[in-house]
Amino acid sequence: MIEMIPYSALTLSALGGLFATMLLIADRFLANYGPCRIDVNGERSVTVEGGCTVLDALYSNEVFIPSGCGGQGTCGHCKVTLLSGGGPVLPTELPLLSEQEIAAGVRLACQVKVKQDVELRVREEYFSIQRFTAEVAAARMLTHDTREVRLRLVEPPIIDFRPGQYVQVEVPVKGESVHRAYSISSAPEQAGEIGLIVRLVPGGAGSTYLHRVRAGDRVSFTGPYGEFVLSEHPETEVVCVAGGCGIAPIKCILEYVCRRWPARPCRLFFGVRAARDLLCMDEFRRLAREHPAFAVHCALSAPEPGDEWDGETGLIHLSVERHLAPGPPRQAFLCGPEPMVRATEEVLRARDVPDAMIYYDNW
Repeated sequence: MIEMIPYSALTLSALGGLFATMLLIADRFLANYGPCRIDVNGERSVTVEGGCTVLDALYSNEVFIPSGCGGQGTCGHCKVTLLSGGGPVLPTELPLLSEQEIAAGVRLACQVKVKQDVELRVREEYFSIQRFTAEVAAARMLTHDTREVRLRLVEPPIIDFRPGQYVQVEVPVKGESVHRAYSISSAPEQAGEIGLIVRLVPGGAGSTYLHRVRAGDRVSFTGPYGEFVLSEHPETEVVCVAGGCGIAPIKCILEYVCRRWPARPCRLFFGVRAARDLLCMDEFRRLAREHPAFAVHCALSAPEPGDEWDGETGLIHLSVERHLAPGPPRQAFLCGPEPMVRATEEVLRARDVPDAMIYYDNW
């Protein structure tokens, strides 16, 4: 039996939806909060027109904080501590904040609107993040859907970054700029130029833009960002696990390790779907030939007919499980899809790698 809904209920539901929509429109176009002051760390005070997000207000005043998703509220990187003026925590923030963070006043800058004077705290290192202008020096396709873009810095002329860090590229969209995060694939010694490895995502603003730029084009970005910190102890083995384009920061780390500590033990576990998705293998094979302490393990999770692959197959965390025995002190860097990262973390813990020595970047 189908229960009939009274017309009055339908009418009330429709009116409720219409009212909610009108409130959103009014808040977007009609609300006038006037000038609002933002106090940052008690060191810097800026005035903005109310109605924008905290993230946009900070960026417009050259205070750059991480925002890997470009302000869409999905990455959770743009966390700041609001001391006053933030209002209640929003439903869009709850999935990305722990109870401890909420109690401490941590919020997502991309979700909080400036409607009154705001007092907040950010990490001190964010004040050293800069905006860079660069020129496309070269670009080439690495696979059927992945491109490497080399950016030669114009202003400032050099960038000081740690292996494994990333930048946020300013992507023009309908007359405005949105930000998309890309790991630096080149070594820190090449401070006047950086490399980005970009897989084309259908409909993706950032990847479409970076697959379209040509030599001589100007590109702006901010950075560097990222929490990866490489151990300075040469006896600590470096274990890198990458899936697909997650190889970008891993490539930077491995090249740096092999150059600075030629005899330092390090391993690469690299997983892709099929042979046509393998990236940078010539560089890794060269490093393995020149550095006997460097080992490469690749696995295809879904090899295609004609791949002629005689290597490992299956998910890459299973390769880690097969080849990595409990033993020396280790530090691990993981970059790839979240399921890969979580499964690999469990394997590493079982191999006695402490959580404090496991760094990851997932998507």
